[in-house]
Amino acid sequence: MSDTVTTTPQGELDVLRTALRTMPPAVAMGVEPVAYDGHVLRLSAPLALNVNDKGNAFGGSLGSLMTLSAWGLVTLRLHAEGRVGEVYVADSSIRYSAPLYADLRAEARFAPDCDWDAAMAIYARRGRARLTLGACVRDPAGTVVSSLEARFAVLAPVG
Repeated sequence: MSDTVTTTPQGELDVLRTALRTMPPAVAMGVEPVAYDGHVLRLSAPLALNVNDKGNAFGGSLGSLMTLSAWGLVTLRLHAEGRVGEVYVADSSIRYSAPLYADLRAEARFAPDCDWDAAMAIYARRGRARLTLGACVRDPAGTVVSSLEARFAVLAPVG
């Protein structure tokens, strides 16, 4: 018998939605899960809750939404496999290419050189692993207006 939990993508989005509602900054930003296919996670947040003094998306909100999308992708993959782990951003780099005058829509995916299975084998042995992800926010025309490259740590829960 396997200890892997199987849920539908919508069920996974519900798991993430519940987690996000426990985070006051995510609630204040109006963050909502939009889509998840096991490889890409999309989150959204309304511009009205994330606007700066120039009338466009606040840079901190863009960075936060991309970070949350990458964090959420790792969290959902762990959950889908029945694994328990704490996910933390270890380091990140953000690039802002253009202002955004529309609702924020972030998408995260694992970096091309990120090997999930190898990382999970290390996690099983050592109780910790690192994963590299990328995320971006696009404008309504599909042009990337901000991007993030980040390493996330998965740590075994304490206690």
